[in-house]
Order: sequence, then structure tokens, then C-alpha cells
Amino acid sequence: MNPIDVVFVDDDADVRDANAQALDLQGVAVRACAGAREALDLLTPDFPGVLVTDVRMADMDGLTLFRHVRRLDADIPVILITGHGDIEMAVGAMREGAYDFLSKPYAPERLLAAIRHGVAQRRLALENRRLREQAAQQPDAASMLIGNTPAMVRIRELLRHVADADVDVLVRGETGTGKEVVAQVLHRLGKRGAAPFVAINCGALPESVIESELFGHEAGAFTGAQKRRIGRIEHADGGTLFLDEIESMSPAMQVRLLRVLETRQVAPLGTNEQRPVDVRVVAATKVDLAAPAMRAQFREDLYYRLNVVTIEIPPLRERREDIPVLFTHFAARAGQRFGSPVPPVGAALWRRLMRHDWPGNVRELAHAADRHVLGLSGAQDESPDAGPAEPAGSLPERMDRYEAELIRETLAAHGGEIKATLAALGLPRKTLYDKLRRHGIDRQAYARSEPAGEAPAGVQAGSSGA
Repeated sequence: MNPIDVVFVDDDADVRDANAQALDLQGVAVRACAGAREALDLLTPDFPGVLVTDVRMADMDGLTLFRHVRRLDADIPVILITGHGDIEMAVGAMREGAYDFLSKPYAPERLLAAIRHGVAQRRLALENRRLREQAAQQPDAASMLIGNTPAMVRIRELLRHVADADVDVLVRGETGTGKEVVAQVLHRLGKRGAAPFVAINCGALPESVIESELFGHEAGAFTGAQKRRIGRIEHADGGTLFLDEIESMSPAMQVRLLRVLETRQVAPLGTNEQRPVDVRVVAATKVDLAAPAMRAQFREDLYYRLNVVTIEIPPLRERREDIPVLFTHFAARAGQRFGSPVPPVGAALWRRLMRHDWPGNVRELAHAADRHVLGLSGAQDESPDAGPAEPAGSLPERMDRYEAELIRETLAAHGGEIKATLAALGLPRKTLYDKLRRHGIDRQAYARSEPAGEAPAGVQAGSSGA
């Protein structure tokens, strides 16, 4: 287990050695320094611990050292040790960003408590920084496909595998999982990427206009048709036609769409002319079109015509390990959009995010990130605050569920790294492995891996999702 890491600076050898020995007995890894310059050689932007320094030193005083550290990394906690006459000076340093100060003489327990709190803050700052960096490395086109859970890795691999194949695709997933984003990424990855991507929501258009929207019409085809209109299918020639909520399409329109898929020809209203179209159709649905209950509503032959390749998008509650990097990504985008700094994410908010069931999926998570950046996460973000209802069961059963959830949450936060997980949970290695086996947790599923490739730039994936 990684011990608490502290750089302790004091030019008095007796004070330095006494404090180092006392902290070492408490499991704190101390690197004692006789001067500020020696300490600066040990500190780096990824230093995981706390700097403790005396204020009055001969070579370089503690305040000057503190300001050097601020320029190196403002998130490194600095605890100042002061004499009675230096308290006002130390308070001024805290206004500049110093973490804490202790006035001599101080109890060893007080120093240890300040160090532990500072290390907890430092680890959280480094974790938030790591998540921001990881989110920034993701291409915008795949912003809702961020994640390293096995399901998301398989989706990215499948998209790359079929991107250049001229096959129609059926995308299935709950509301807010990112079905349109999957269609956009599929379009951009393939040879059709430079051609139009045309999206139409079958459930949002009235029955009276959907036929004209899809197939187009000639001038005078019906009352009000004053000029010729190219339909969405013909407009997508050479590219991709995305049909969202296809389960809401009427039976009559299903017959016409089936004909287009079979012949790759379209006949606008008001003419018998058949116009060839080269188009890939990506259809999206939030229901199982193969279910017996859908037989009366959706044509079986159309379902099998669309179901050449099916992509299942898992709900967010089934890939909770992806929540931290997704939330960080959306928060960073919200900060740019609102022109606001992104507030740090505290441990309590992370717990709420990881425990919430996210019925609105990635779209709901993106809105939660917006509220966090606007400073409304405490007052307005009611769903994550509340979390899912506690399931029934005996006390041992509930404790087991909580323990498994906490282990999964910690593994996710540390990318499956055992050392970091051991440190965060405070467990011996053998105990953690025993618990992993007992709860059926595969730590490899939480390991971060680079995606097999990148989606091309230029596809904008907003929080609206499919």
C-alpha cells in the first residue's frame, strides 16, 4: 500500500529529525530536507503528497519556498510551521493559497491530521486532473462513446469493422444513450464521410408531412406544393440516412421504406419516375423490434431488412466505470461553452454520480455536468443527490452490496490499478483479492486502454444524444 508522502523542511536538525521520526511511526513516508532548495529538487507537478515547511530559515524562507511551489503546481498542499510572531504572515499566505499553518508548539496529532487531510485533497486533485486529460484525448465525434468498459470497446471495434461495408445498421438503446452519435461516428469513419449525413426523427414528424420529407415531391403534387422538393432520402445520396425512433413509423410508410431498401430507388410524390439512390440507412430504436409485442406495429420483413448489423448500446447504469471520465469530459465542454472555470469534483459528488441509476443515460449525465459548472450541483442536481433506493435485504446482504459497489467505484476511479486501489481502500493485497473473488469482480474490466483508433474530427456530438 502506498504510504502518505510528505516533504518536511526545517533547517534545525533536531526539530527535523524528531518530526520525521514521529511521522514515520504513523506510517508517513517522510523525506526530510535541511533547506528549501533541497526540497524543490524533490517536488514535481505529479508529486502525490504534502509539503510541510518552517517559515523562518536561513537560506530561503518558507514563504519564498511556498511561492516557488505555487508556480510549480498550485494544487500541492503546503503546510507552514510558524512561530507566534509569524501567525499574521501565515494567514496572509493562506489567502495566497497555502493549505494550512501550525503555530509552535504544536501537538504531533495536529500535524498528522493536517497532513492526512492535505494528502486526501492532493489525491483528489490529481485524479480530477487525470480524468480531464483522459477526456481531452477523446475525439469529439466519439464523446458519447468514451469509455473502456468491454461493451464500449466492442462497439468501437464493430464501428470500425463495418464502417466501409455497404450494409444497413440497426442501433438499439435506451433514450439518451447516444444512438445518433453512433450513427455519426459510423458515417465519418467510412468512405461516405465526405457525403451528407441526413438525420430525421420519425416520431417528431406528423404523418401528413413525413412522406414528403422522406421521398420529396414535384410541384403541384398536392395543395401547397408550389415547387419541387428533394426528399431526405435523395438528399442523402452517397452518404448516410439516419432514421431515429423508427418504431414510430406508420405501417404505410414502412412499406414504402422497405421498397427503397430493396431497390435503392425513390419515387417522389407527383411522379412515377424512379430515381436511384446510393445511401446507407442507419435506423435507431429504443425498443426490441423483434419482440412479439411489436409484430402488430412493425413489419417483420422490414425488421430483417434493417437488421443486417445490430449495435446494442448499454445504458449508463451498466457501465458505471465510464461515469468519471464522461462527467469530466462534459464538465470541460460546459466550462468552454459557459466561459466558466470548472469547479473541482469532491468525493461526495463522485459518490452520488456513481450511485445514481441515470434513467436519462449519457444525456442526463451531460446535464448534470452543466449544472455542476454553473454551481448548481448541490441545489439542483436532485437525482444524483438522492441516488437509487436502497434495495431490500438483510443487513449482511446490504453490507455485501455496499462493499462490492465501493470496490468497483474505487477500481473505476483508478483505472484498475491495484496499488492505487489498495491505498484508497486501506486494504492488504490478499484481502482485496479475496473480496474481488467473492464479489465476482474482474479488475481487468476496469483497466484503461487506448481505443483501437480515433474517429475523424469534425463530428459534433452534443449532449442531446439519441
